[in-house]
Amino acid sequence: MVVLTRGRNKESPPLKPGQQQQQSPGASPRGGRGRPPHSPGRQVPGGARAMRKGGGGRRGARGDPQRPCREGPAAEGLRDVLGRGPLRLLRGCRDRLGVFVDDRKASIVKADSKIWLTFLLAAFAGVLHWWHITTLFENDRHFSHLSTLEREMAFRTEMGLYYSYFKIIIEAPSFWNGVWAIMNDRLTEYPLVINTLQRFNLYPEVVLASWYRIYTAVMDFFGVPTKMCWTVNRGKGLSPVESCEGLGDPASFYVAMIFLLNGLMMSLFFIYGTYLSGSRLGGLVTVACFFFNHGECTRVMWTPPLRESFSYPFLVLQMLLLTYILRIPNVNTGSLIALCVSNIFFMLPWQFAQFVLLTQIASLFAVCIMGYIDSCKLQKILAAHMVALVVCFILMFGNSMLLTSYYAASLVVIWGILELSPKVLKSSRREVYIWVIEGCAWLFGTVTLKSLTSLVFGIADDAHIGNILKSKFIGYKDFDTLMYTCAAEFDFMEKETPVRYTKTLLLPVVLVVLGVIIKRAIKHVAWSLSQAGQCEREERFNQGELVYHALQLLAYSVLAILIMRLKLFLTPHLCVMASLVCSKQLFGWLFCKIQPKTLVFAILALMAIEGSANLQTQWNIMGEFSNLPQEELLEWIKVNTRQDAVFAGAMPTMASVKLSTLRPIVNHPHYEDAGLRARTKVVYSMYSRKPAKDVKRELIKLGANYYILEESLCVSRKKPGCSMPEIWDVEDPANSGRVPLCTLMSKDSRPYFFTVFENSNYRVLKIPKE
Repeated sequence: MVVLTRGRNKESPPLKPGQQQQQSPGASPRGGRGRPPHSPGRQVPGGARAMRKGGGGRRGARGDPQRPCREGPAAEGLRDVLGRGPLRLLRGCRDRLGVFVDDRKASIVKADSKIWLTFLLAAFAGVLHWWHITTLFENDRHFSHLSTLEREMAFRTEMGLYYSYFKIIIEAPSFWNGVWAIMNDRLTEYPLVINTLQRFNLYPEVVLASWYRIYTAVMDFFGVPTKMCWTVNRGKGLSPVESCEGLGDPASFYVAMIFLLNGLMMSLFFIYGTYLSGSRLGGLVTVACFFFNHGECTRVMWTPPLRESFSYPFLVLQMLLLTYILRIPNVNTGSLIALCVSNIFFMLPWQFAQFVLLTQIASLFAVCIMGYIDSCKLQKILAAHMVALVVCFILMFGNSMLLTSYYAASLVVIWGILELSPKVLKSSRREVYIWVIEGCAWLFGTVTLKSLTSLVFGIADDAHIGNILKSKFIGYKDFDTLMYTCAAEFDFMEKETPVRYTKTLLLPVVLVVLGVIIKRAIKHVAWSLSQAGQCEREERFNQGELVYHALQLLAYSVLAILIMRLKLFLTPHLCVMASLVCSKQLFGWLFCKIQPKTLVFAILALMAIEGSANLQTQWNIMGEFSNLPQEELLEWIKVNTRQDAVFAGAMPTMASVKLSTLRPIVNHPHYEDAGLRARTKVVYSMYSRKPAKDVKRELIKLGANYYILEESLCVSRKKPGCSMPEIWDVEDPANSGRVPLCTLMSKDSRPYFFTVFENSNYRVLKIPKE
């Protein structure tokens, strides 16, 4: 039945039948608190204990009268043996054994109840976050009322590219046929045949496609419907469309799995905050801070298919496991295996993961240099990283960027330093100059080894990363660098971000925590250096994970300041660090004066003032996805072009063309490959000031039959120097001052191109063969 909408409403379908205990700040590193409670007296210089004078002989050395001592279990048992019969003795033993077992049961049940309460609260936090991001996504897109084509168009830029491989696998005759198709892909970089599993971190799509096929097969076998469809009247003179809801709809299934994973991520955050701080209040603070700063912490609710949506939850798990490893005195094999597996799940979905792990091992190396963890433990952690790196290299069919990365080079260099430093620097003392030597050796060795491996293997895929960093410090510019830095997410962190952190009190709370950690670290390091030895092992052990988190926070801060997009690492880590406001290890002196619950709930109440306003702002976002010009373009391509017609154009549009029309394209939004960057540069020459004849010749070399011209790219300017003609002026100064080719094509594309389709946003130019 056709029904009218708000935008779009659907008629309701008819009903169908049928821790270890924390020490107090004043505690001795070895577990005692000053003198043992039952110490017989005070120590005198001679070594014996002084007794109070109280009479002659040994009996008189008591001093004040004492209370009668209560006989312990051992005395009672001795009396049983001496004065009771065997039967009564057995009964007494049975009774005492029963009492002992009951006491142990009570303690075990009490411990289990605390653990189960923690997991119950974590599950609640996960469900709450799942509901929150699902609601925001639906409110923003009205996704449940969109047609299949509109849902695909909603996955813009690289999101559409990733989803297209999920679509290929689920529509293939079999799962393995689909996997073979994406491993021998001729649609993405025509006419090249590429293994997209090697290039694009597509294991999430492979896994979700297998789950979808299993789910639909099982439901079909039992005759259970998996989706329900309506005809939706879109109004405004538009034709009605069919819209389906339920997990049987591929796009709905895909998005639902992403939101479920990120709901589990919030459960991990609660457990993480609880474990790090030693209190469930810490988990509560972490979760509350995440919600109060939700727009700064994640963008999964706006862009679900991005790689970080699959990858980041496993980084949270990995850092939780790493915290556990740093805290326990002896590392067991199981924890290292878990760390290795979490590393694999973090690296496989996201090409940027290696840079995050680089900052992690650098922070761990600094913690080791300062003496907070021993080199043996660090080597075990490095071994887990190395194994994970090799496994990812194999699973990604020899992706060379992994072995030639700064991360891989740093792992090797740090291992070498740990092995050689005791032999070369034979001083038994940990002097500052040794720290400097080891730090410089790591930096110089990592850069040198990375450069050598890239040179040997002839890899330049990650060269743009260095150019982006150069642009931040020395103003370096070229075409590829400007394509990144002109995008807002690759610019410096905006000035409003720290202000927003401050308004929710996230930044002030973390600065207090960070200050306390730094003060204690400096104190212990200074003591270690001045005493010509190391701090007590237990004392360093209790603080190693805190120093690591502080250093990791500083590393994330640098990354976020340089590239705004990376505040998605900084803000969640700030939330985790805020949990330490509940740590007795850091603030036990304060909790002696004020109840921890009182302090924590007072802080949360103040945070909620701005935090609730931020949440309300998110909940007030109401929209409905619509892109009629692109819909007209895609429908025209489906009807009026051959299945093997090859298209070129702007990267975001090419992803949509490939996804919705399955036509071959010559370029796409995954910009991390050197060869693809060269292709894109040729395609974007349409927006340069070069002669049309030269541009046409290069497009024919790529095999393109049609070019999709977007006039908005010709005139739009996000900031000074960032329009496409201005970017080309940097790359091609010889033609500077001429009229941009895109402007000429918008007026009259002849004789080099022929306009075959045109609407308000797009113009399709046919490229005639010479």
